[in-house]
Amino acid sequence: MGQIVTQNEIIKIVQDGHKNNKTFVVTNGCFDILHIGHAKYLAKTKTFADYSIILVNSDSSIKRLKGENRPINNQNDRAELLTYLSCVDYVVLFEEDSPKGLLEKIKPNVYTKGADYNIETLPERDVIINNNIRVEFIDLIQGKSTTNVINKINDK
Repeated sequence: MGQIVTQNEIIKIVQDGHKNNKTFVVTNGCFDILHIGHAKYLAKTKTFADYSIILVNSDSSIKRLKGENRPINNQNDRAELLTYLSCVDYVVLFEEDSPKGLLEKIKPNVYTKGADYNIETLPERDVIINNNIRVEFIDLIQGKSTTNVINKINDK
């Protein structure tokens, strides 16, 4: 089972791990209503390193990004749910709209993002390049998104 840690704790965990030749992969997202697309994405993310770190947008961050009706599930529930996935080692909440600052501090070996991005459109591009972080773009499952789940519920 994974664990929820603070930003300061994950920075120390990664620094100590790097001293012992351990590798870390980071991804980020809202993970509001967990679905098969999330599960497959996170499972693939874990294959790139010894430990996976999931950076989860806080409730206030999601409201700014997705609107006043989101998130559906609060940040504590979303973070805890992720810890029950065997492919998740650490979960860290962040308040900002982008994980750039936290990525700069963590300095993972690998960063994953959905294949709907590329290196040119990646908001974290400068941090990735400046810290020589490898990026892996993961194919998404067509039609599987939290927005689609919400829309389907609202159509009933």
